Amino acid sequence: MIKRFMLPLLAVFLLGTSVSHASKESKPFAEERIVLQISDPNPFKQTLVLNVASNLLKHYGQDKVDIEIVAFGPGLRLLFKDNSNKTRISKLSGAGVQFAACKNTIRNMGKKLGHPPELNAAATPVSAGVVRIIDLMNQGYKLVKP
Repeated sequence: MIKRFMLPLLAVFLLGTSVSHASKESKPFAEERIVLQISDPNPFKQTLVLNVASNLLKHYGQDKVDIEIVAFGPGLRLLFKDNSNKTRISKLSGAGVQFAACKNTIRNMGKKLGHPPELNAAATPVSAGVVRIIDLMNQGYKLVKP
């Protein structure tokens, strides 16, 4: 009887653990783990966050730094499919930079636009941008808000 209840609980625990540490597993030799926040609609700030990611890759090398850019609020515009930075986003994604898009913001922008915004293919929706940042910080990532 105990085995019947313990096995599903153990499976849920193990599944939850592997999901929360997925980024560390993807770059096990990373010396630095950085989460970059973009919550500003200003194109200058959007370009700046991409510049910071590029500079980190140049300094540490692709295998020695794990970078995730989290976009929420007005900053989600960086991850719109037609954003002028789409080529840079594609290159950074190819170099291992991850991009997270806040589902709360997607839903709210969808209400204002009348349809959900089309996102860049590199964007991975997450339940909430701020929660994603907190989760990453709890895993040892350093927050940088350019």
